[in-house]
Amino acid sequence: VQLQASGGGLVQAGGSLRLSCATSGRAFGASSMYWFRQAPGKEREFVAAINWSLNTYYADSVKGRFTISRDNAKNTVYLQMNSLKPEDTAVYFCAADQVNFRQVSTSPAKNMYWGQGTQVTVSS
Repeated sequence: VQLQASGGGLVQAGGSLRLSCATSGRAFGASSMYWFRQAPGKEREFVAAINWSLNTYYADSVKGRFTISRDNAKNTVYLQMNSLKPEDTAVYFCAADQVNFRQVSTSPAKNMYWGQGTQVTVSS
């Protein structure tokens, strides 16, 4: 199983980026998919999740600015990030629940597959 995150980069405050996470090795249509992020010196934190019924969940810090979506036919999850702020600077990781139909958790859980991370830098 592989999760390949891409789309990170350097952007000015107020700008937008779209992250993608392409999965391979198994189907995740029945699993919740996640984005987490980790800034230097900080713990990994929940950003957004989408479950098998397309219900979405967001951290308060990104609500209204970020949108998570998924395309099961392409085995890909997306994170559209608008109105970016310097405090959004972090390495962004996608993750997939190994367990089908498990409820979304805002904490990194056991039994998750992780991608390698993509750097997002927002300049002021």
